[in-house]
Amino acid sequence: MKLKNYFLLVFLFVSISILAQSYKVEGNVTDEENTPLPGVSVVIKGTTSGTSTDFDGYYSLSVSQGDILVFSFVGFSNKEITMDGSTTIDVAMSSGLSLEEVVIIGTRNPNRTAVDSPVPVDVIDVQELTSQGPQVNLNQILNFVAPSFTSNTQTISDGTDHIDPASLRGLGPDQVLVLINGKRRHNSSLVNVNGTFGRGSVGTDLNAIPSAAIKRLEVLRDGAAAQYGSDAIAGVINIVLNTNVNELTFKVTTGANFSKNANDQTGDVDGETVNVSANYGLPLGDKGGYINFTGDFDYRDDYSRMKEWEGSVFNLYNTVERFALNDGYNVANLLDDDVADVIQYADAAGINLNGATTKPELQDILSADNTDSELSARGLERTDFNMRVGQSALRGGRFFANFSLPLDNQGTQLYSFAGMSSRNGNSAGFYRLPNQSRTYTPAYSNGFLPEINSKVSDKSVSVGIKGKISDWDVDFSNTWGKNSFLYTIGNTFNASLQNASPTTFDAGGFAFMQNTVNLDISKFYDDMFSGLNIAFGAEYRLENYEIYAGEEASYSQYTSAGEAIALSTQDPSRDFFGAARPGGSQVFPGFSPNNELSRDRNSVAGYFDLEADLSETFLASFATRFEDYSDFGSTINFKLATLIKASENFNIRAALNTGFRAPSLHQLNFNSTSTIFDQNGDPQEVGTFSNDSRAAQLLGIPQLKEETSKSVSVGFTTKLPDANMSITLDGYFVSIDDRVVYTGQFQGPGTGTELDNLLAQANASAASFFANAIDTESKGLDIVVTHSAEIGTNARLKSDLSATLSQTKQVGEINSSEVLENAGLVSTYFPEDSRVYLEEAVPRTKVILSNSYTKNKLNIFLRNVYFGEVTEATTNIDRQQVFGTKLVTDLSLGYKTSESMTITVGANNLFDIYPDRAAQSLADGGNNRSDGRFDWSRRAQQFGIGGRFLFARLSFVLK
Repeated sequence: MKLKNYFLLVFLFVSISILAQSYKVEGNVTDEENTPLPGVSVVIKGTTSGTSTDFDGYYSLSVSQGDILVFSFVGFSNKEITMDGSTTIDVAMSSGLSLEEVVIIGTRNPNRTAVDSPVPVDVIDVQELTSQGPQVNLNQILNFVAPSFTSNTQTISDGTDHIDPASLRGLGPDQVLVLINGKRRHNSSLVNVNGTFGRGSVGTDLNAIPSAAIKRLEVLRDGAAAQYGSDAIAGVINIVLNTNVNELTFKVTTGANFSKNANDQTGDVDGETVNVSANYGLPLGDKGGYINFTGDFDYRDDYSRMKEWEGSVFNLYNTVERFALNDGYNVANLLDDDVADVIQYADAAGINLNGATTKPELQDILSADNTDSELSARGLERTDFNMRVGQSALRGGRFFANFSLPLDNQGTQLYSFAGMSSRNGNSAGFYRLPNQSRTYTPAYSNGFLPEINSKVSDKSVSVGIKGKISDWDVDFSNTWGKNSFLYTIGNTFNASLQNASPTTFDAGGFAFMQNTVNLDISKFYDDMFSGLNIAFGAEYRLENYEIYAGEEASYSQYTSAGEAIALSTQDPSRDFFGAARPGGSQVFPGFSPNNELSRDRNSVAGYFDLEADLSETFLASFATRFEDYSDFGSTINFKLATLIKASENFNIRAALNTGFRAPSLHQLNFNSTSTIFDQNGDPQEVGTFSNDSRAAQLLGIPQLKEETSKSVSVGFTTKLPDANMSITLDGYFVSIDDRVVYTGQFQGPGTGTELDNLLAQANASAASFFANAIDTESKGLDIVVTHSAEIGTNARLKSDLSATLSQTKQVGEINSSEVLENAGLVSTYFPEDSRVYLEEAVPRTKVILSNSYTKNKLNIFLRNVYFGEVTEATTNIDRQQVFGTKLVTDLSLGYKTSESMTITVGANNLFDIYPDRAAQSLADGGNNRSDGRFDWSRRAQQFGIGGRFLFARLSFVLK
């Protein structure tokens, strides 16, 4: 009996062991129309083990009886199937929405989803947002959906009016790496040197990519330099392009600002916009290949939010000019030292000269303000001297294509994506008033508003082939991109050239090219631990930065004899009051041949990436990357990350990084002269000099080196299945040493020194540089809560709550040189306004609550965005006004009128909310209005000053 019991126990044990043994299950995944779905995530529930389908929708996976497989794919509802011993299981996915698809960034494991990633990744369905929300350009889409992302349209900031700087986690625009389909995207050619957040940085022009071409966005909120290289200190934005076939999507979106402050605060409508986009894909072959095309066209009108110029406009000398002009006299002759004509027309105007007969005596009398009388006599209003304080106008088109062609049944594929865009922008600068030396009144008797016309061109192409070699996944690719920015300055003048000056100038421009070659090799072992992924690869990158010179009159200052000035001892042409007339095209002096250059560099990198599911509940990953740059040296960085599955629905994750950012070619080589207006609204011609220039040597400005960083993030993810809710919470700390900033303005002594001569040659009165001036620390907390619920019949409510709390601050002393310290110039090296731009000029708190309700053919979208306070960036501490928190509401209603057509109407900023107005006086906490120019700050950015924006959208989807 005992022997029988023994054999029975052995039999049961063996049977259970056999049943518990893993076996292979395989099958095909299709949509409702039996079309294969590539890239579907197939994960064993409660673990991080899984796979994804190939181009034919095929999958295979080792499972155990009783395991539950979760099938998920963006745009489709999740499907769960319990393993019952069957070795073949085909799955048909139903339309819906799931954000648990396999992610590309943050991991090189081909089976990792956003939920089980050891670092925080936001997956954003762009197609859903562009159907419901008012925003159509990528910067604004992200600004209103990703709390850690900040971007706003700038005003009165030269080229930055045309390319919006963007930030992640409050760090710089150049500390965010942008990928397309996992491949590095090139930067813009523009470097931000005017008064905006991100001053001194170089970002990526996200608006060159049409949102209609995008399937989804993956936003990695963690340092990733050890995985992807330079620029990834703050995180990574990966843009995944559309792969749809046999479906035409056509959208027309139009809108405008319907605001109480429209049209220079008189109300009504302004800032009209139109966006037309189309997307269509064709299948290629019978193995799931495709080519997808997107084209769109943008039109955006400008708007202004300046109410009225409150300062002086005309002096008594302008009155003399008016009388002379009415008499048919050539007012240019009034500039002669012979003052008889001036006295004659002053008498005709009834001006009491008190017996003045010499030019100095006349200067004292005729400099007196006579604005009110002249406005009346000329039939003008103060609003005739307004600037355009608001968004720039633009018109442009973009085209993108995404291509994949499987070459065999083993997953080998040829792929490519390419894009091109061109847009023309128009913005205006500070109004040049008739009582200023910058205005040559014989040409512009009432002054003028100079305009910057930009032509921004962008081209890119990526080609690659990937497949398997001896069970290893191999991906070889080449990605090329180029961005150029050309300036034409209109309705302007070179005052020093006087009558000989044109009114339109070719001011030159710049371009940036990047070519990246990548070899990526990886292999996933599903039979080692609970899954092991090994990846390694290499990268070679070539970059080129160019500056193009403009025409001579756009950059030169001239003597009264019409000779271009090269030395500080040469006397420029002067106005009646003896003030030197500035040279170059007003609002943006052009690039000179001395600025012109073409600089190259290259870098070589190698990386190794290891990620292991050591058990079904514990994941660990390690990455390291070595990179060597031809212009400043080499660096090696590391990343450690882990995820602990504390329970079936609760994960704890953490990551530790070191990182770096190589100074861009722009920062190393950019040199120009720009008109920068100081805190009082007074113009200064500021020359930007490279760090290897003689001017830098004279002031003790050191050579640029790389930024280095250390960061740590800790958080958790949890799912509440009964409530259809998921929650992620992540805290982070980022320390950056030797951060590159744009310095303040160093003045020459004005005594004919070598520095004075260098400034004169640059047509400048001050010098600025790029420098590794400071160390910073950033810390914050990100939270994301998602919830979905079925409400009644055919009704669904999807809600998302996300928030960020962040703080960036300078730490330690300013990293200045001994020369600067001895000269007492440390405060100029990193001035107070730069500190505010860094720490307080964008919201440190942002909370977003989005709700989407769908029932049958009706969709209602409601979003509230809470923006934290910001501070005016100024060197005068008494004027650092704090602008309070605001809540902005978006609402839209969509109705599907037929199977193919949807009409959507709605509003961004439904309740016409504005930031706090600039204070009227120091007693009110500021006085940064600049005599009425800025009723709202142009230096502190929350959500813009456009006010209520109403839109309508017509969408067609034809299959």
